[in-house]
Amino acid sequence: MKDYLIFIPNLISITRIILVYPILINFYNGHFFWSLSFFILASFSDALDGYLARTFNWQTELGKILDPIADKFLLIGMVLIFWLEQIIPDYVILILILRELIILLGASFHMTVYHLNTPQPNLLGKLFTLLLIIYVLIELVNVMFEIIGIHQLHHIVISIACLISLFSYTINWIKLTYKLHNKNV
Repeated sequence: MKDYLIFIPNLISITRIILVYPILINFYNGHFFWSLSFFILASFSDALDGYLARTFNWQTELGKILDPIADKFLLIGMVLIFWLEQIIPDYVILILILRELIILLGASFHMTVYHLNTPQPNLLGKLFTLLLIIYVLIELVNVMFEIIGIHQLHHIVISIACLISLFSYTINWIKLTYKLHNKNV
């Protein structure tokens, strides 16, 4: 196998980052079909790059950084534009941003203080990312077709899922910090 093939998942992640602009600009300009189409492509690319990296052992340190950054740009970008367009309530954006900031601070702390590698997402974090993709898809479809129904319920569900994911990361970091601190004492 050629050594350069190992970078295919990274190129897919970079493509997902690049797709954020057409997704957001099309949404902003009212071209919801194109925004949805690009979002579905970007979401599929998220699954594809992970599958290729694991299946063919094409995991790289760069990929461990690029993949979550691409996810954050895509999903937080969509949630921000939904919030700016007053499609989602304030509490959803506040909880999501709080989660992302705390995770960033926790990862930075462990990487700086304990010189750990890039942290790996846990199962609840991966599940939350999937739920957030579904949430964004629901909002896109809702905007396109003006569907009314479980509108408020899914805001509450994504907020609770976000808090559970954050709680899970926090507990894991507290355990890890305790373990590393006692090891160094």
